[in-house]
Amino acid sequence: MVQLALPVRIVNVASVPQRSPFRYPGGKTWLVPEIRDWLGSQGRRPRLLVEPFAGGGIVSLTAVFENFVDRAVMIELDEQVASVWLTILSDGWSWLTERILNFVITQETVQRELTHIPQDTRERAFQTILKNRVVRAGILAPGANVLRYGEGGKGLASRWYPDTLVRRIRDIARLRERFTFIHGDGLAELQRWSNDAGAVFFIDPPYSAGGKRAGVRLYTHSEVNHRELFRTATRLVGDFLITYDDALEVRRMARRRNLEIRRIAMHSSHHAAMIELLIGRNLAWVG
Repeated sequence: MVQLALPVRIVNVASVPQRSPFRYPGGKTWLVPEIRDWLGSQGRRPRLLVEPFAGGGIVSLTAVFENFVDRAVMIELDEQVASVWLTILSDGWSWLTERILNFVITQETVQRELTHIPQDTRERAFQTILKNRVVRAGILAPGANVLRYGEGGKGLASRWYPDTLVRRIRDIARLRERFTFIHGDGLAELQRWSNDAGAVFFIDPPYSAGGKRAGVRLYTHSEVNHRELFRTATRLVGDFLITYDDALEVRRMARRRNLEIRRIAMHSSHHAAMIELLIGRNLAWVG
């Protein structure tokens, strides 16, 4: 039976620990209080969290850092994003932090770095983090423009916080044995854990269902077979939570699978209240 509820309170993102090295468009930091409630509502503590569209990885990071699960599997198709996680979760994290600390940010150094062809994964990781910080809204897809004025007229430096970035990377690296990263297709990888009763799944696909085009602008890989995603999710033995933009097509797909729906309020990058959908088998835990 599909259930709709009024939007819950809008979360103050500043009150949530900022653990990801990314400024990620469509990131779920604002959803962390609900993620905690969802993970805490499981009858048995999950052994594993699988995040097939990891992006900035805030859900996986929260689940591991706050010991809701033993391990997290993060899956991401985007080569740029993948390079960052592969580097942080390997011995390359130390090189990356030194590169960040030693980088002097100017229009000239940024232009030179962003036009440089990376020679290996860790060079691509640094380039990705830099680009994520200096382009508008952190968009990594082709065509994103570099900031001109930044916050308070401080230009590129207004979004470049090397000490903060290094602290976040070091914190993740200390727990890297509890993370597995896979550079691949999230929908295909879900099949690997479909029969694992000790796993839970946070599924946050690019929003391109129902004619929504935000994903095309924000992400390099935005096309997802949404019908197949719902079909795969409902075959998972473990519990799952899906997030989507509020679209009629999405509601219809949820109804066909007899899933519950809750509406939840969020702030957009322009501080406007927007509504997203939480979808799952049992959402009684939603406040």
